[in-house]
Amino acid sequence: MARAALTREEVLDTAAELVKRHGPDALTMRKLAAELGSAVTSIYWHVGNRESLLDALVERTVQEMGAIRPTGRTPAARIVSLARGLRRELRARPHLIAMVHEHGLTERMFLPVRRALVREVHAAGLRGSRAADAVRAVQFQIVGFVLVERNRERAPVQSPAEEELWTGAIADEDPALARALARPADPERLFTLSVEALVTSLLA
Repeated sequence: MARAALTREEVLDTAAELVKRHGPDALTMRKLAAELGSAVTSIYWHVGNRESLLDALVERTVQEMGAIRPTGRTPAARIVSLARGLRRELRARPHLIAMVHEHGLTERMFLPVRRALVREVHAAGLRGSRAADAVRAVQFQIVGFVLVERNRERAPVQSPAEEELWTGAIADEDPALARALARPADPERLFTLSVEALVTSLLA
């Protein structure tokens, strides 16, 4: 039985979850209606056809990415918090981010975070080309790191495995290093470490 009340936000929320889990190709009006327990005609009334629905999801994703806010007591700490927040949001919705990119709205999506970064590098005393370089360097670090993470996650099982590579001479010369490199990387820790080092250098 079709549900009586349905809102546009409910439709978009459910559609976004379907895209997050299965990608945009899995989003059909019939599947969405089944998830919502509603009639297909009701979905059309709220969001139009499938293309209009995808456009609405893209626009909402752009707006949500603009909600990232910095935290911390210093410009450096706030820049790191922005970087961590942007990485978290990019990783949480890869299919939606890809849709934004395909619609040619990537630069618009990143603009609020870039403006926040500008405020922080200004607060740290940077101006002109030095400030521009700092903003771009931080953005490239975030996006590049996320791309490397996704590539590693999608890669086939490696043979030999990483832990098998750090033996022999390296283990003899620096056993602590060999043990550390043989362990799986902690992406969150590594990301924070790399951004902190980058920001410290940029603001020096």
